[in-house]
Amino acid sequence: MYAPERQQEILRLAHERGRVDVPSLAGEFQVTPETVRRDLKALDRSGLVRRVHGGAIPAGRLDFEPDLSEREASATDEKDRIVRAALDELPSDGSVVLDAGSTTARVAAGLPVDCALTIVTHALPLAARLTDHPGIDLHVVGGRVRHRTRAAVDAWALRTYGEINADVALVATNGFSPESGLTTPDLAEAAVKRALIAAARRVVLLADSSKFGEEHFARFGDLSQIDLLITDTGLRSEDAGAIERHGTQVRRV
Repeated sequence: MYAPERQQEILRLAHERGRVDVPSLAGEFQVTPETVRRDLKALDRSGLVRRVHGGAIPAGRLDFEPDLSEREASATDEKDRIVRAALDELPSDGSVVLDAGSTTARVAAGLPVDCALTIVTHALPLAARLTDHPGIDLHVVGGRVRHRTRAAVDAWALRTYGEINADVALVATNGFSPESGLTTPDLAEAAVKRALIAAARRVVLLADSSKFGEEHFARFGDLSQIDLLITDTGLRSEDAGAIERHGTQVRRV
């Protein structure tokens, strides 16, 4: 099968299934994952699909949101490196806000046993991991829980974050770029992220490089509101430079 024929079939499958992923396509067409990624890149450049974590969706679906378990299984090596760098940004004795997300969940799992922190989160999976930590003074923010992310949203969550002044916030995003800022598929999640950013003196964004250039339905901030972006080396140096011109420090790990 020639590349244009394969790409046409990939496009058909994307519309039929709502989403396609690299490993499945590589198996179906008996080609390497790198070949599939090139196909998806070509389709993305043509405006026919939009690349997302591990695959692609039909163009125009800005509201697409992968399940939490699916996000936890993507870019695992990159996330582990990002988490190690993020742990260095935490105060030795202070307050931290943890956003909902697969990378922030790894931060919660990786906190040393001897750390002493006040942690605030609206993410139920993170709260469950931290409940038995001996050094953590845990505060769980309430609200309506979204099934897709297992995170509390709406008025209760917004009101609580409005009463907090934390040392550091570790923020997650579905997409980021100098042009589009920080975006996520859901408006309610975006509102909580906006409140979370306002609730801390220092804001650290944890985002692997595959999220760069991604644009989703709900915009919740500008890169200028982020003090530090921790990402992986997949982010090109010229893109890192463009971000730093907005006043955000970039650390590629």
